[in-house]
Amino acid sequence: GKAVRAPGACPRLRIAVGDLVLGPGKIELIDAIARTGSISGAGREMGMSYRRAWLHVDALNKMFGKPIIVSETGGARGGGATITEFGQRIAIAYRRADDRTRDAVRDEFAQFGIDIVAETSE
Repeated sequence: GKAVRAPGACPRLRIAVGDLVLGPGKIELIDAIARTGSISGAGREMGMSYRRAWLHVDALNKMFGKPIIVSETGGARGGGATITEFGQRIAIAYRRADDRTRDAVRDEFAQFGIDIVAETSE
């Protein structure tokens, strides 16, 4: 039989770290902060409020006991935010695990003739 495309069936990895969750949204936020150099800029780019972006940053920084995002307040340039080397490594590890998870789900569901759509990061 022909494979059935499951509409919108795209697994996205979410990792529980204590009572916090590392998922695609927080990884996208890390990327946006790396691009824009600020939490507010990243929030604007992602269509979320500064407060929501800041809460995600706070959660990210609490998750692993080491900072993922370092921010500087004020100053002539108005502060900014950068991703630590540890944070960059966490984002890379998440992406690799997410890809492997998608492959595993696709492989398992192929036996039912269901084509799990691989959602690309870009």
